[in-house]
Amino acid sequence: LLGLMATLLAVWVALAVALNFGGADPRLFTSLTGNSAAIRSGEVWRLFTAPFVHLPSGQGSVEHILFALLGLYFLAPALEARWGGKRLVGFLLAAAEVGFLAQFLAESLLPRSLAAALGNDSWFGFYGALDALAIAWALSHRGAQVRLFFALPVSAEALVAFVVGINVLRIVGAAHPLEGVVTPFGGMLAGWAFGGGSPPPARRLWLAVRYAWLERRAARARAARPDLRVLPGGHDVGPGARPRSRKKPSDDRFLN
Repeated sequence: LLGLMATLLAVWVALAVALNFGGADPRLFTSLTGNSAAIRSGEVWRLFTAPFVHLPSGQGSVEHILFALLGLYFLAPALEARWGGKRLVGFLLAAAEVGFLAQFLAESLLPRSLAAALGNDSWFGFYGALDALAIAWALSHRGAQVRLFFALPVSAEALVAFVVGINVLRIVGAAHPLEGVVTPFGGMLAGWAFGGGSPPPARRLWLAVRYAWLERRAARARAARPDLRVLPGGHDVGPGARPRSRKKPSDDRFLN
């Protein structure tokens, strides 16, 4: 977790210094953000770099990276202790990608008028993963409390309601967050699918699919196997019965 937080901060500092003091071309930053038109034209790397960049200059730039780090600091350690660092980081990166993929698909597949209302010229930041983290934390700590805004104690269930509600209000209010309007909902879906329980729903689905595949493979193997023939025992049944001489089968397909 600390390595991921240090990476996010280091990328922000490097871009901020380069753009604000090093005279770097602003396209250095925009080439790393998500943009549906650019991705459709082949710049697929944007889906993978967008989670790691945050607003490098101007009003709100410090708050953008600061609240991303604080969100990780307050919610992620409990899950890291339960899951381990490898699974936690994998979960966060997968959730970030699912969130931005949802934003890209919404802008690409919805009618143009609706896509314009929900879309952004560019989208970036780790906030989709933070929404996933909040959902996963709440589903893994039912009945626990967390300090909302570092002061207000809320239950896990109330945290889910707050995260969902605030993002719905963003749509109603025609807000255009830097991570995109649809990204948080993709992140919340990933939080439920990859972190909602033990095992989570995505793993339960995978296990069910794998079990069905193994059952089909076993059925095919049984159908291809030669039939077994059962031979009677070496003695007749009844008083005074005499042993019967039987020749051993020539192969092992017979069960005696």
